Amino acid sequence: MYNSVNITKDICWVGVNDRQSRVFENLWPLDHGVAHNSYLIVDDKVALVDTAAEGQAGDFFRKVESIIGTEKEVDYLIVNHMEPDHSGLMKALLDRNPDMKIVGNKKTFGLIESFYGITSNLVEVKEGDEIQLGKHTLKFFMTPMVHWPETMVTYETHTKALFSGDAFGSFGSLDGGIFDDEVNLSFFEEEMRRYYSNIVGKYGAPVQRAINKLSSLDINYICSTHGPIWRTEPSRVISLYDKWSKQEGEEGAVIVYGTMYGNTAKMAELIAQSLSEQGIKNIKLYDSSKTHISYILRDIWKYNGLIIGSCAYNTNLFPPIEALTEKLKHVGLKNKSLGIFGTYSWSGGGVNNLQKFADEVKISPVAEPVEAKCATCDSDINGLKNLAQKMAESLKSDK
Repeated sequence: MYNSVNITKDICWVGVNDRQSRVFENLWPLDHGVAHNSYLIVDDKVALVDTAAEGQAGDFFRKVESIIGTEKEVDYLIVNHMEPDHSGLMKALLDRNPDMKIVGNKKTFGLIESFYGITSNLVEVKEGDEIQLGKHTLKFFMTPMVHWPETMVTYETHTKALFSGDAFGSFGSLDGGIFDDEVNLSFFEEEMRRYYSNIVGKYGAPVQRAINKLSSLDINYICSTHGPIWRTEPSRVISLYDKWSKQEGEEGAVIVYGTMYGNTAKMAELIAQSLSEQGIKNIKLYDSSKTHISYILRDIWKYNGLIIGSCAYNTNLFPPIEALTEKLKHVGLKNKSLGIFGTYSWSGGGVNNLQKFADEVKISPVAEPVEAKCATCDSDINGLKNLAQKMAESLKSDK
């Protein structure tokens, strides 16, 4: 047996854990690995929902064969999402199962041809279409831009399992248990928020449309392509996605700064101390040069307050802060209480570019920005304390 796990009597997890890759999409750190989930439904007809990355063929095919043997073929491959970490074994699977039908929507097929040169054995499904496997029925719903244009989800009507593609996915390998009641949900909630904010966050409106579309379904299981399978609290993960897609946060603040010689860092420390004195307990303080942007963005998504500081760097923002503000513009930052501070020596560029950022995301800072020349003086200290007070008032008023 090769670690396949029964979700129900006839539905098995045949996913693969990747604990070797250092980054996901060659961008996001994988300190705790990632799971690439695939699901096998065994009935009169056999259906496989998504595959895995190309380099995971050995473990993947051994798991499938441990369930159906080497003689029985896979009748259908359901393609919910075409990213290569889920479709990478499609061609190899078709070579092993030459009569297999590849099921997707109209937008799926152009990507299949472009990635793998496959133009035959394709079965198109539209909104609400069904495929009978026996006692199991697969029903399809289109969820475009969650988070690619071809994404869809598959609902199995007998067991009420939703195969959701990347939606509700998380970083983190499945180290033993695969279900929500077998794993540390505090860990996976943080990794799910990091996954959402960095990869899906731009697409809040399509996520909302998908949640509304699927709201009438009775769901016993949510089976994503990454992270745990939700069988005990599927409503919990749906509520998290609903909250995150609206950018609704909690009381607290992220303070992130860029500094060359430590003076902007000292300003950040003073703001943090002043916020604490105002009764704010959830405070995250980040040096943008030391912490990967994915973790900073995760916590920006978590808390309602964001305070950004930058020294002037060649009349512009400090580069890691510039990268952060560009990312925040890209994902459509909203619903935040914003504060701005920084330093300059012979020329400005940090604070005034942060003000331009605030204008672009259409968020008015809670207080006048504070900009110190070289190092803070008494008036700067008073300004930082005022900024912290105004931030604390704004955060408390959000309750």
